Amino acid sequence: MRQADVSRNTSETKIQIVLNLDGTGKADLSSGVPFLDHMLDQIARHGMIDLKVHAKGDTQIDDHHTVEDVGITLGQAIAKAVGDKAGITRYGHSYVPLDETLSRVVIDFSGRPGLEFNVPFTRARVGDFDVDLSIEFFRGFVNHAGVTLHIDNIRGVNAHHQIETVFKAFGRALRMALTVDPRSPNAVPSTKGSL
Repeated sequence: MRQADVSRNTSETKIQIVLNLDGTGKADLSSGVPFLDHMLDQIARHGMIDLKVHAKGDTQIDDHHTVEDVGITLGQAIAKAVGDKAGITRYGHSYVPLDETLSRVVIDFSGRPGLEFNVPFTRARVGDFDVDLSIEFFRGFVNHAGVTLHIDNIRGVNAHHQIETVFKAFGRALRMALTVDPRSPNAVPSTKGSL
């Protein structure tokens, strides 16, 4: 079963994430940051991952610690659920449009954390959400999932659309990369024999 239950407790945040990589896209989200919940829902639905995220953070200061630590914990949970990566497709990619906006996400479960984040946001906030926190989320994720992740917003005018297409494309790229390859369901997808 490709499932995980991971908690992170610090002086800044308390987070629990439960996920099933072979789910149906169900989400139970309560991070204390409503826009983050909206984006996590995109990951669950487009990634076909059952995802429970409950978090309490020092949002009276700002949302930074919560958003970053949810990214960290999600990375840890996915790494735990995928295990030795035997049978996975390994690579995933997706293009997602939303009206005037188009974003591309490419992921490799390489074991090597790396992030290329190219999103020229058109404004600093979406409602109360600081758009810069999106990179903190993905940086936390890649460092703890051990993946290489390229995120590119190719075009866009509406900052909400920019972020939403990124998260939708991320969910779809995850789904592709984590799909079990029926032609090699037990092999680790690397010429090295391990990832």
